Amino acid sequence: MTNRYIHIHLSTQSLRYVTETGDCCFSTLISSARNGAGEVRNSGCTPRGWLVIKAKVGAGCPVNSVFVGRRFTGEIYSPELVTQYPQRDWILSRILWLGGLEPYKNRYGQVDTLRRFIYLHGTPDDKPMGIADSCGCIRMRNDDIMQLFEQVDVGTRVFVEA
Repeated sequence: MTNRYIHIHLSTQSLRYVTETGDCCFSTLISSARNGAGEVRNSGCTPRGWLVIKAKVGAGCPVNSVFVGRRFTGEIYSPELVTQYPQRDWILSRILWLGGLEPYKNRYGQVDTLRRFIYLHGTPDDKPMGIADSCGCIRMRNDDIMQLFEQVDVGTRVFVEA
């Protein structure tokens, strides 16, 4: 088991992939939930505490691949698709699907992160980073999620701190 984990700071809208001694391997700005931090289903909030990467989705797909329900649609993000689907919350390039590790805080029942479909995922490059604007997931630049995707494994721990 690796001693590295992902540390997400909601207050600074930042992500660091670090060793347990705090040495940084990767860092970037992110965009978490516009509704703030919270664990309850249908809240539109980003869950806090210890999580884990339960699944990696999108290996081998091109940059800007569009995902719906964790499935590659065959589409590549473009302005034409935005016009066709203006209400879509774009999930692009790669998905790291998160599950909670803390019973009744972010796991099980109405606070189950996995069943809330909370991901780290790519987003259109024109979306701002460093501000809370997602529907609960952690949005990242496509290049950043693709780079992080290659460095982590299923089972990598994630700590989300308000």
